[in-house]
Amino acid sequence: MERHTYQTGIIGNCAYLAHVNLNTNIDWLCWPRMDSSFIFGGMLDKNKGGEFYIRPSGEYTSKQYYLENTNVLCTEITSESGKYRITDFAPRFHQYERYFKPLMLIRKIEPLEGNPRVKVKCKPVCDYGSGFLKAQRGSNHIEFLGCEETLRLTTNIPISYLFEEEFFVLNDEKYLLLTYGHPLEAPLNATAERFLRETTLYWRTWIKHSNIANFYQPAVIRSALTLKIHQYEDTGAIIAASTTSLPEYPGSGRTWDYRYCWLRDTYYVITALNHIGHFEEMEKYFSYVADISFSGDYRYQPLYGITGKKNLIEQILPHLDGYEGNQPVRIGNQAYEHIQNDIYGQVLISMLPLYTDHRFVFSERKDSAWWLEYLLNKIEHTIDEKDAGIWEFRNFANIHCYSNLFQWAGCAAAEKMARTIGNQQLVEKAIALKDRAAAHIESCYDPVRKVYTNAAGSQHLDASTLQLIMMNYLDPASEKARDHLAALEKELKTPQGLFYRYLHSDDFGKPKATFLVCAFWYVEALACVGRIDDAVREFQNLLQYSNHLQLFSEDVVEESGSQWGNFPQAYSHVGLMNAAYRISMKLDVPIFL
Repeated sequence: MERHTYQTGIIGNCAYLAHVNLNTNIDWLCWPRMDSSFIFGGMLDKNKGGEFYIRPSGEYTSKQYYLENTNVLCTEITSESGKYRITDFAPRFHQYERYFKPLMLIRKIEPLEGNPRVKVKCKPVCDYGSGFLKAQRGSNHIEFLGCEETLRLTTNIPISYLFEEEFFVLNDEKYLLLTYGHPLEAPLNATAERFLRETTLYWRTWIKHSNIANFYQPAVIRSALTLKIHQYEDTGAIIAASTTSLPEYPGSGRTWDYRYCWLRDTYYVITALNHIGHFEEMEKYFSYVADISFSGDYRYQPLYGITGKKNLIEQILPHLDGYEGNQPVRIGNQAYEHIQNDIYGQVLISMLPLYTDHRFVFSERKDSAWWLEYLLNKIEHTIDEKDAGIWEFRNFANIHCYSNLFQWAGCAAAEKMARTIGNQQLVEKAIALKDRAAAHIESCYDPVRKVYTNAAGSQHLDASTLQLIMMNYLDPASEKARDHLAALEKELKTPQGLFYRYLHSDDFGKPKATFLVCAFWYVEALACVGRIDDAVREFQNLLQYSNHLQLFSEDVVEESGSQWGNFPQAYSHVGLMNAAYRISMKLDVPIFL
């Protein structure tokens, strides 16, 4: 069976993300926000998704790579007439005491060998491909009219070649600069080159200021860079993925919109950012969560829009073909209506570094007691309630082990924070709730199989319960932890080293693809229980499931190793970062500060 991998790399500047295909097309780009309609969506429909490519005449081969330690992407094309390189990037750098991150895509084209003949086609769309835009010709630009704002393509390529989609000989450096709303009013060549230098310098400086151990460092660097551009800096939200409706496996019908922020992943994201020492991103993300919390609702939703929007009404777009014909194409996500009770604990654990890491000045936080009481009250109201669980089952609810684990861990964190601020009443409340959560967790234990099941009264196993070990609910050195890990390993691990979330039927039948972040959790659990050689081997094995740019998807099919699900999945990269950190700590590998 041929292995399916996603043939794109991503660029971004914390205002937007774009996917660049090996065939040079911009396959995915949503403007003005990460959750807006695409203006290029060929990933979901070759005909209605628009196009933006720079291709040679005749047959060609291509390769892609990032400029080292950056989110600047190069695509090299070799054809019979010659060879050329396209450098794609989203400008990002510090200017006038703030970050410059415009809705601007820059494509630099330079000949490398011979006299390549190329054609540029730029055909943006809006409203999810329901209508093409009107192209209006200027002296050195084309304006595209019909969206909320005007798109402008500024270039030093003769406009006639672009307007009439003619081939031309590439004999010197050319630039294509696409903007949304605000056109470039500056010399094109010099501005594009300055923006490229400044953006390259920004990313390399950001990596230099990261704490990354010398354990598979290049993979961790790429994951850190990937995670960074999934943050919508304007509000601090971090999206799960930049895409929608890429199926969990072909024909599954499991096609979800992931361009939102899931609170269930808060702890893992904050942990990854904390490990690499990027506190600015942590604080921005926490501010986003705080803004949601101050809305005063009785309960948190599992996910929110990047501006904190609550109603993410799920719609199907029947006019789009879908990725490789996989339908339906969805925008919005009905999971916002679900009950998911682990998230209160997630938020509490995520707050813990703000009170235990002395690089944060907790004495300046005047609302500490309010925060702790507010979140503990939420746990108190939901601790005995059935929920949809971490995997957001749509049609049934249980007392899930994972939900109560994070309530337990959240209460443990609240206890520490309450002691730090000297509030004995909150200390006692946290301890009492922690004990109630532990009782629910123990109701999931199967003493015959020596394993914790996914829910009270259930026989099913679930990879999320690996977190019992990582969260220190189970002493990693204990026989109980080793037995639990062995049981999960036996049932959910594949011969290829992948890991299923679960194997029982859900709302859509039995899952046929493994979930990559679960495999990285497994690696962490191995390291926790002292099986270091196994952890290193399994970590090394998982690296093969990336695409050509070390980018990871959400799902991997066991038999073929094919990538599926939304891509790249920020939380798969978070899983890699946290697993590498856990192993490096056990191996005592030095961290470069």
